[in-house]
Amino acid sequence: MKRFIFTSLSLIIGISIMAQQKITQTAGRDALGEFAPEFAHLNDDILFGEVWSRNDLLSLRDRSLVTITSLISQGITDNSLVYHLKEAKKNGITRTEISEIITHIAFYAGWPKAWATFNLAKTVWTEDTTAADAKARHQEDMIFPIGEPNSAYAQYFIGQSYLAPVSTDQIKVFNVTFEPSCRNNWHIHHATKGGGQMLIGVAGRGWYQEDGKPATEILPGTVIHIPAGVKHWHGAQKDSWFSHLAVEIDGENTSNEWLEPVDDDSYSKL
Repeated sequence: MKRFIFTSLSLIIGISIMAQQKITQTAGRDALGEFAPEFAHLNDDILFGEVWSRNDLLSLRDRSLVTITSLISQGITDNSLVYHLKEAKKNGITRTEISEIITHIAFYAGWPKAWATFNLAKTVWTEDTTAADAKARHQEDMIFPIGEPNSAYAQYFIGQSYLAPVSTDQIKVFNVTFEPSCRNNWHIHHATKGGGQMLIGVAGRGWYQEDGKPATEILPGTVIHIPAGVKHWHGAQKDSWFSHLAVEIDGENTSNEWLEPVDDDSYSKL
């Protein structure tokens, strides 16, 4: 449910932003400006400058879906389809979604056309495939789930993190997963008595650092005790996914104080 709300909110925000944009296209003039200036004008100024820019009627994402479906159905798998696949990715269509879209089209437009399109789509979504595979391998390395995007606390993280509740009774325990280079801001767990936090490394490689002290590497099995009142941060190393269990220690009048981000220069030196 959290993922659905987060995704829906992202789409609403994205559509709102896109509705304010006017598409600027120069491909027609660049390729045919002297040979066919009127065609170039129709392509750049009318098709893209007016039709594609009517984002108050259809979002750019919707127009990308319509366009790639039309091209695939006609068997057009040249550079024009590659261009529109790239635009579809830019307009928010994910690797998982384009795979399902092409599969669905295959039953109506033809299996060979789908095969041809998949060969093109794989090159456009290459980075997404690599990231998805790395995330899947990380999941295989641990028994706890990665969970959903940690959208509620995203403002306090650099990069994408994920959260999976392990226990919410007696003692609260969460599995927190960080993509490579992701880390949370400096923060302090406050309490008038007791409180604090314990971290237990689960998979991958991470960092923990207290203010004024060198960073400590967290590996599977590493246990970090964080007393209340200590300024600190934790997250993944640059080239590794990382997960740890975060155990909240009971205390009186507990609260979290989020502070400044860990700057890129300091982090890159670790």
